[in-house]
Amino acid sequence: MKIENTKAQMRKGVLEYCILSILKDEDAYVAEILGTLKDAKMLVVEGTIYPLLTRLKNAGLLSYRWEESTSGPPRKYYGLTETGKLFLNELNTTWSELQNAVNLVTSTKTTKK
Repeated sequence: MKIENTKAQMRKGVLEYCILSILKDEDAYVAEILGTLKDAKMLVVEGTIYPLLTRLKNAGLLSYRWEESTSGPPRKYYGLTETGKLFLNELNTTWSELQNAVNLVTSTKTTKK
């Protein structure tokens, strides 16, 4: 079993949550989202993020708008819909519960009877 495969699967599992969290305070375009993920050491490429953003938009969690750019073509800015905000709140709760459970399991010795 290769550790890189497991690491990649772990990152994929939280990518949706991370993207929604990035967009919770303000709209962003793909390069900004990728930059934030890169700064956080989440290795994501454009080919991964575009289908995910489309899926989130089709699910009603994201909306987008086009904005002219002074340094190139227009940019597509993504933002959370009201449904997306509610969904993110649920994910925040789930993440907190999952984090607590994982911390409990990984930091406590268990004894078998």
